[in-house]
Amino acid sequence: MRLPLGSTSLSASGGVVTLVGRTDSDWTPVGRPGVSLATSLATLAPQRQDGAHRPEDLAEAVPSDAPDAPRFVEGQTILWRYGRFVETARVVRDDEDALIVWIPSGSARLEAVSADGRRSRDVPLDERFQVPWVVRESTWTGPGVVRVAPTGAPWSVWFFRTADGTPSGAYVNLELPHWRSSDEVFSRDLVLDLWIDAEHAGSEDVWLKDADELAALVEQGRFTHAEADAVRALADHAADAFISGARWPLDGGWDRWTPDSDMDEPLRLPTTASVQAARARRGRGLMEH
Repeated sequence: MRLPLGSTSLSASGGVVTLVGRTDSDWTPVGRPGVSLATSLATLAPQRQDGAHRPEDLAEAVPSDAPDAPRFVEGQTILWRYGRFVETARVVRDDEDALIVWIPSGSARLEAVSADGRRSRDVPLDERFQVPWVVRESTWTGPGVVRVAPTGAPWSVWFFRTADGTPSGAYVNLELPHWRSSDEVFSRDLVLDLWIDAEHAGSEDVWLKDADELAALVEQGRFTHAEADAVRALADHAADAFISGARWPLDGGWDRWTPDSDMDEPLRLPTTASVQAARARRGRGLMEH
């Protein structure tokens, strides 16, 4: 028997999730009604855009939807950055519609962790965004993942699969629209996410993830109430844009796309000044730039 809307659970990574909709039914808004996409981005960008999109070592970065934005070529290795988190990815396609990449299993990444070695999920919520942090190298565990970043959109869609290649679901990461340089893309993760389970084809469950983290960030003064409202509105706009009715990129076959052997080789971090600077970062508060 299927769980009713409003049910709560824990995700595979330990975050709190709430069942908020299904792809074939009317969407119940998770944010305040009437908050436009433009208003949401205008609320979020001034405080959070510069540090994410204009790292000091890459001042030439431009919005991904700009006419002069550089394009990547198929097979190119790029860095996909969320603030202090740096991941390696291989380009599958890049055009005016979207950037699509493959992250092979075992590929190298940099992540911010608490200075005492705990991963963020292991730190209690009331401490999580206040503890000292350092950057360490890790790897992408589990099967490889396709990521689709629609050009200019404040989200990307990650297609997960099981070890035998069966689709397990699609993860909608809410984030600021990408900027890019010649070999990197930049965004700012916005905490709240959506998980579209692969079961019940045609009527997939949609779960809201990490609403408790967003609330904690407001309580701790790291997001304003207006910013949190803007993030919740982005979830509703994602539902309107493609989740309701399971439209592109959900219906684009990316959940079953298979790389060739060369494309699936694990990636290593380059020895660039940008990566070396990212490795050396330290601070306090896991949501800082």
